[in-house]
Amino acid sequence: MRGAVIGLTALLAGLGAPVPASASASASTSTSTSTSASASAASAAAPTVEERRLDRAVPQEILRRSGFDAVAPEFGRALAGARSYAQAERIVVRQGARLWTRAVERAQGRGPAGGDLSRDDDRPLYWARLGMTREVRGWEPGAFALSNRQRAALLGELERSSRGQDSIRYPHGSGGKGMKRILVTGFDPFTLDRDVRISNPSGATALALDGTVVRTADGRRARIETAVFPVRWQDFAAGTVERTLRGQLPRVDLFATVSQGRVGRIDIERTNGAWRGGFADNDNIGRTETVPVSDPATQPQWTTTTLPYADIVAANTGRFPVYDNTSVTEIPAGGTEAVARPEGPTPGSTARAGGGGDYLSNEIAYRATLLRDRLGLTALPGGHVHTPVLLFGTGNTDPATGTVTDPEFVRNRLDIIAQVRAIVTVAAGSSAPGRTRG
Repeated sequence: MRGAVIGLTALLAGLGAPVPASASASASTSTSTSTSASASAASAAAPTVEERRLDRAVPQEILRRSGFDAVAPEFGRALAGARSYAQAERIVVRQGARLWTRAVERAQGRGPAGGDLSRDDDRPLYWARLGMTREVRGWEPGAFALSNRQRAALLGELERSSRGQDSIRYPHGSGGKGMKRILVTGFDPFTLDRDVRISNPSGATALALDGTVVRTADGRRARIETAVFPVRWQDFAAGTVERTLRGQLPRVDLFATVSQGRVGRIDIERTNGAWRGGFADNDNIGRTETVPVSDPATQPQWTTTTLPYADIVAANTGRFPVYDNTSVTEIPAGGTEAVARPEGPTPGSTARAGGGGDYLSNEIAYRATLLRDRLGLTALPGGHVHTPVLLFGTGNTDPATGTVTDPEFVRNRLDIIAQVRAIVTVAAGSSAPGRTRG
């Protein structure tokens, strides 16, 4: 989203969850308990920059007003009872998946509200997850030794299960006959040091749409499944996007990566660039480099949307104007300076920003569409949707004195969710040449 924000600094969308290899461990014997505890203590890690924000007043208020304040303490107690690595792994996966399900059910009105915070809010999931990852990071089991590698594996399992990345399921048999399959991704809140109250409408959209069914213009039903990604460069470099999407893209009829972009508008990003612009992520780490992918020798500088952008722009999907954004920033072939190109890249150029900028929203779009092409799914409709920036109401714009929510803030988020639902419904029902699958 950096380079895509008008009037606010670098409001970009996030990416990725770590994907460490799974590990196994057996419980230590009673004679080695002391040694095990010592080894575990040595491997315990301090909270991350992202996790340390959890202790501020705003995150605590959000957790309390949604009923998610008990999630991390309950998880910590369950983890403390683990007598082996295998048992700890089961606890992590089960409770991570339970958190995702609880957040989805709250957003869709099926579970308890837990407080007076509006159901459409994505922030309880975000802050509760950080409470859980902090528990794992600082856990020192007394019954067995936990290596750094095993701790990282547990964190990876927790990230994936609590983000819906491992629970993407479409109906089989007669229940799924004739039903289209749509995959939508969202992101965590970000730029939290600017305003810790921030919500990300793409994450809220993922919670609101997960497992729902829409009816497209051609009369068919379409099932939407979703997942959420974090705003961390390293997680994307570790392959979280590819790990999540590789098995799904051959099975779906449409995919849309979604993130927060510009003020007051929605953009269908035409072109994605292979460049990281260095803006700090949620751990305050920046990366300025070519997007790291497997087989870099065949890596293109640009990838292109296959969403039916003309149909989407022409449709009446909601109150925010929708644009087919063709702009990029490139270094022209033979040149040395970056140049803005309103109509897209020129032959042989080097990417410096896609239509969606040079942050993680551009990168998830680049990675997803590159994976689409490398899998030979060139006719599969897919690409990136940038939502409007989610704004607080008039008089509630000062992070130091403002409230965590207000009626205009909620209305804006609900309108964005509804419009993204309408956009993917239009896209799934489009018969634009070359942009549908048989």
